[in-house]
Amino acid sequence: MKVIFMGTPEFSVPVLEALHQAHEVVCVYCQPPRPAGRGKQERPTPVHAKALELGLPVRHPARLKDPADQADFAALGADVAVVVAYGLILPQPVLDAPKHGCLNIHASLLPRWRGAAPIHRAIMAGDAETGVCIMQMEAGLDTGPVLLREALAIGPTETTAELHDRLSALGARLIIEALDRLPSLTPQPQPDEGVTYAAKIDKAEARVDWSAPAAQIARQINGLSPFPGAWCDTPAGRLKLLNATATDEQGTPGTILHDLTVACGQGAVAITRAQREGKRPMEADELLRGLGWEPGTRL
Repeated sequence: MKVIFMGTPEFSVPVLEALHQAHEVVCVYCQPPRPAGRGKQERPTPVHAKALELGLPVRHPARLKDPADQADFAALGADVAVVVAYGLILPQPVLDAPKHGCLNIHASLLPRWRGAAPIHRAIMAGDAETGVCIMQMEAGLDTGPVLLREALAIGPTETTAELHDRLSALGARLIIEALDRLPSLTPQPQPDEGVTYAAKIDKAEARVDWSAPAAQIARQINGLSPFPGAWCDTPAGRLKLLNATATDEQGTPGTILHDLTVACGQGAVAITRAQREGKRPMEADELLRGLGWEPGTRL
């Protein structure tokens, strides 16, 4: 099957690799290179870099509204386009160009968590499970009918980084199954009930308020790990909190009870991994050896 692949970040790379092995990828579309690092040199996106490594042609238009870009897309004569975390809205001429349209790999159990940040939002909301849907794309935001879906349980202390990798692998497997079964699959319209939207993560959400319940704070820490990273001020400067577990212990909110267990409005959170500014991430015991914080230290 002739496939156009459209994706940009690291999440999309395993899907591209799976499609390259199983089908003919005629072109890869991704976001343009952007300045990065201290030198602000233009750096290709993860999908761009992988496509070059695989010897695949790459296009990175800034937008797809230009009729010339749309004509170039249609001229590829693809059977299907596979879209995963691409970053651009596809206009109707692009959606209609491939023989079987455009299929999106979405990292949630639609209609829950339509939108930009479904993995973060599922963890932050305390969802017991999430998953991947293979969706037939249409003009609305993640509103199209679903061809295949598979659920995954979310671990009690699982971070966005960990869940991201599991969902990426699942998406790669599920899209190959969907393409193999495409003639026999019946698109199922999404129900009107249960719709939620996964708004883009705002950095203002990252600061920890120790007066909140421990369960909420633990979900915030795990859901924002590694980026943008929940954080708090400490006697040693800002500390990024990367993994945590809620406990039933009690104390004055924002004070260390023992180790790196911090009292909250209700309960406490045991922080198991964190990162000081300019330092590498560390396990809590290693971090504390360099800081010497005692019980009662205020964060």
